[in-house]
Amino acid sequence: MQPAAVEVRNVSKAFGAAQVLHDVSLSIPTGVSRGLVGRNGAGKSTLVSILTGLLTPNSGKVIFNNVEAPAQRTSREWRNKVACVYQRSTLVPTMSVAENLFANAYPGNPTWVNWSRLRAAAREICEEWELGVSVDTRASDLRVEQRQLVEIARALAKGARFIIFDEPTAALESKEVARLFERIRRLKREGVTLLYISHHLQEIYDICDSVTVLRDGCVIVPGADVADLPKEKIVEAMVGEQIARSSRRPPMLPAASTPALSVKHLSLAPMFHDVSFDIAPGEQVGLAGLGGSGKEQIAEAIAGLLTAGSGDILVGGVRLRPGHVPTAQLKGVSYVPRDRRRRGILPQLSVAENLTVSIQRTFGRFGWIAPRRLEASARQLFSALSIVASSMRQPVVELSGGNQQKVVIGRALASSPQVLVLVYPTQGVDVAAKEAIFDIIAAAQARGAAALIVSDELDELRNCQRVLVVFKGAIVKSFGADSSERDLIAAIEGVDA
Repeated sequence: MQPAAVEVRNVSKAFGAAQVLHDVSLSIPTGVSRGLVGRNGAGKSTLVSILTGLLTPNSGKVIFNNVEAPAQRTSREWRNKVACVYQRSTLVPTMSVAENLFANAYPGNPTWVNWSRLRAAAREICEEWELGVSVDTRASDLRVEQRQLVEIARALAKGARFIIFDEPTAALESKEVARLFERIRRLKREGVTLLYISHHLQEIYDICDSVTVLRDGCVIVPGADVADLPKEKIVEAMVGEQIARSSRRPPMLPAASTPALSVKHLSLAPMFHDVSFDIAPGEQVGLAGLGGSGKEQIAEAIAGLLTAGSGDILVGGVRLRPGHVPTAQLKGVSYVPRDRRRRGILPQLSVAENLTVSIQRTFGRFGWIAPRRLEASARQLFSALSIVASSMRQPVVELSGGNQQKVVIGRALASSPQVLVLVYPTQGVDVAAKEAIFDIIAAAQARGAAALIVSDELDELRNCQRVLVVFKGAIVKSFGADSSERDLIAAIEGVDA
């Protein structure tokens, strides 16, 4: 048996009356890649905060290489033991690559920085990790993949031999994911210990040796070999019961003479050009493509967030005013953005206010809102979407990621839209929340709404009657529901475009 690089012994953590972690224990041997999975709200983020010294447990302890971690966070001590590569970058955007690599550890003395030594050491690191950028490049100018590499290199430069990856592939394209995985394998070969957190179970099987499952703050599976644990067993451990993963594909409504959404020769250089497609009432259509293909910009143009240079967008046969969100909303277009934290939720408002903000004008006149009408409408959505919260008055920012996403989708549904435009609607949510969101979309279709699913995740596209593939700003292929996944992936990657 290899010695443990990190141990968590009987750790519990509560915030007020809410018990988040219950007597959690786990052990990760040196040089092992351990997966950590669980539903939104299972306690993963709290455990990571304890492992990185940001939170102190109410009871229990963390041990690195047989040495107990300090009770209170001491930055230098913790940086030498553990680092975390988060889904959202922790680099300082206005600082250079060199400055970020050596933040809080600049060569020199307390009164001045030896900049020549700093840049020379940074160049060595950039060459070793094949970053392909100047050490003077500002972090804000880096691609997502490059920012992650800088964070990994920074952790190793400061001596950390235990690295946590928290949803690292959420914003990466498939080729970038492959490169990240190769670098993770390299870290393992060099004896670095890894904790890998992902909602994509296939990634756990691709990159991890073993897996720990959390549910409701408790360890359900302490550390089983992934080779001995089928996906169905992991899902069952996460949710407490088997989740049916059927392809719903709700039956098409009777053919309508007028499409719910019609896009005609839409162009906006250099993002996309001559894009045309129709979606019938009750139909779900996928818009797939790599990052930078133009698919998300097409969605933003439909929602009124971008003004197309030419072409038309019609909803129910009525032409929309280009680049005007209120008109799009008024004519029946609802939009769910990819980044729910930055562009979806209103963090300072409650769950009820977030659910109803798009229809508050219907609750009164001259700027007055009838509280009872607002609450009744919010309660109906709250119940229909099975949102888990202490109450509708709870700040939405306190909810788990999956429940925040339900709130964003609920707000989109509140106005009974003709067209739903959903960009990566289940990104970053757990298996059970995904199924709930798929059910919500299917119910909207059954009522006659058209749905446009913008994603390159096959799981998010599995209920679509058609999938349109965007490559370099143009629609190059159309696939039916029975098309092979291999052909779809090839088209998305541009293999046969």
